[in-house]
Amino acid sequence: MTEQSLKEFSALDIDPLIADRPAEPRDSSRLLTIDRAAGSFSHRRFCDLADLLGPRDLLVLNRSKVWKARLAAHKATGGRSEILLMAPAGPGGLVWTGLCRKIQPGQTLDCAGGARAECLARNADGSYTFRFDRPVDEAYLDANGAVPLPQYILNARKRLGAEAPADEERYQTVYAAEAGSIAAHTAGFHFTPGLFGRLEAAGVKKAFVTLHIGWGTFKMVRDDDPASHVMLEEACEVSEETAALINAHRAAGGRVIAVGTSSMRTLETFSDEAGTVKAGSGKAGIFIMPGHKFKVAGAFITNLHVPDSAPLYMTAAFAGRELLFKAYTEAVKEKYRFYSYGDSMLIC
Repeated sequence: MTEQSLKEFSALDIDPLIADRPAEPRDSSRLLTIDRAAGSFSHRRFCDLADLLGPRDLLVLNRSKVWKARLAAHKATGGRSEILLMAPAGPGGLVWTGLCRKIQPGQTLDCAGGARAECLARNADGSYTFRFDRPVDEAYLDANGAVPLPQYILNARKRLGAEAPADEERYQTVYAAEAGSIAAHTAGFHFTPGLFGRLEAAGVKKAFVTLHIGWGTFKMVRDDDPASHVMLEEACEVSEETAALINAHRAAGGRVIAVGTSSMRTLETFSDEAGTVKAGSGKAGIFIMPGHKFKVAGAFITNLHVPDSAPLYMTAAFAGRELLFKAYTEAVKEKYRFYSYGDSMLIC
């Protein structure tokens, strides 16, 4: 095991704590606060955030919206299948990249809504290219697609014999605006309009970036040497307004708080060594692991992540590997709820 590896997290007994549904209301989720300088923890509720932050703080949130990217399908033999659509690969919505099990180039799938998809090729990253016989656009996905819930949520529900909540609304932040993600910006699940109102009254500012979460975020870090992990690129953007707001806030001595690993990766992608954020659009392909020097954010809000995941490596880089392991051990002891629909952490 290399010095940067986080294999010790895999030994934690997390499975019984996987959240099969979100907290109600959203801001009632628990908040484990971590003080890096003191090496200490405290237990709060997310609704307490307005008491913990103030005028020197600026929240950076990812405004990407999850589209209904899971498409049910059947093979020519009648066997069930599905495509997890990743991104358009051409104009008109006819060609897409996606993930699919047990498919070969040349095979066709009959999809929900009567569309037919031909598998054209297997790509170097393990995804596939599909050509549809009709446009797979927002209207088609709205009528025929499904919310792309992580498999561990579905497994938890099956294990508990639990009914499914209204995922279409809840597997989304209240501020999502631009469709393009195949997995949710889960650190933002805990915010409500009321909490934003209290944060604003406390003098807390907010700014928005966009990173469309794809396979790169949830592809597991399988290598014994994490430094060899290839982070698949994801489209992201920082507006002129957001860059100016962040830079002015930092210049005045304020603290930037990245909400979620996608916001943090966007900030690290669009900033120089001095921490100045530049506006633009591009691809985020940086893999952040212990040893990384963060340039912009002074605090971090994030959920409790899956072992061997890129988000866990980023969180360990920010908190420190040993301190984060102690925090996760504490979260297991206190029965925090884990993963996408689970509880949150504020790392300062």
